[in-house]
Amino acid sequence: MIKRTLYFGNPAYLSTKLDQLVVRLPAIEKNSTLPDGFKKEAAATIPIEDIGVVMLDHQQIIITQALIAKLLDNNAAIITCNSTHHPTGLLLNLEGHSLQSQRFQAQLDATEPLRKQLWQQTIRAKILNQAAVLRWRGYETQNMQHWADNVKSGDPENLEGRAAAWYWSHLFKELKTSLPFDDVSLTDSLAAFIREPAGLPPNQLLNYAYALLRATMARSLVGSGLLPIMGIFHRNQYNAYCLADDMMEPYRPFADKLIVQLIQEEGLTHEISTATKKKLLTLPALDIIMQGETSPLMIAMQRTSASLAKCFLGETRKVMFPSLDIGN
Repeated sequence: MIKRTLYFGNPAYLSTKLDQLVVRLPAIEKNSTLPDGFKKEAAATIPIEDIGVVMLDHQQIIITQALIAKLLDNNAAIITCNSTHHPTGLLLNLEGHSLQSQRFQAQLDATEPLRKQLWQQTIRAKILNQAAVLRWRGYETQNMQHWADNVKSGDPENLEGRAAAWYWSHLFKELKTSLPFDDVSLTDSLAAFIREPAGLPPNQLLNYAYALLRATMARSLVGSGLLPIMGIFHRNQYNAYCLADDMMEPYRPFADKLIVQLIQEEGLTHEISTATKKKLLTLPALDIIMQGETSPLMIAMQRTSASLAKCFLGETRKVMFPSLDIGN
């Protein structure tokens, strides 16, 4: 079942009662002109079992420990944002699977050849999805297909990097939008785009979308009994979600395509509007294709994670990844 992604961008009191998330608004609670009965009825409730991701994006949100515990018990991911509205923290359940210790051990015991083969599959899927986005944008992609076909175990030739350089130099190039930019530098940033987290727009949109993908993938990995910290390629000792960063790679182009569409429809600014955030938060529910079947992205990530666990357990050698349908 697809889980809900909740976004809170205003002051709120978040608590729990009878396995429900209860939302109360200070603006209503503190309004002395409103009757008490109305205040009680104004509180919204959401079944906790229906929640997959919660994003807290305001400095005056109050959330109870009881609610946090229930969300984590139901394997919901909790994302916190800083004062500039950028995602900075992620809370996950520590016990996401009944056979967790067995799967932890299998993951830790994975051989280097297996890790390299898994990375080969991951990069090939990523490049093919990047190529699909560029074809959707009207570009020829024979070079991308060639790189995808020639990725070797462990990607020793760094074809991922070669494909990325081509991809980012074309993705936003000559992008048509019906709305004028309010800053001439934004036109330049699209024409000569450089992907770097602290770079010019639309980097901030990519950062936001990737943070959501990362949280959703980390949640799926925990649900499959895997350690998000132990990557197959990423090994940064300061990164607590190396495996999530690995496994989300083929999913990034889905976010990229959505961002291109948002720029075409809404233009581009230095800030991320509330309306844009709401559209980015639809990513987990986005319909994608996996092995010829359509399913929400969040469900696809669960299938990717489950297949990865089977690879570590020796039950299969192939990870399930989505393919980007340029017809959508």
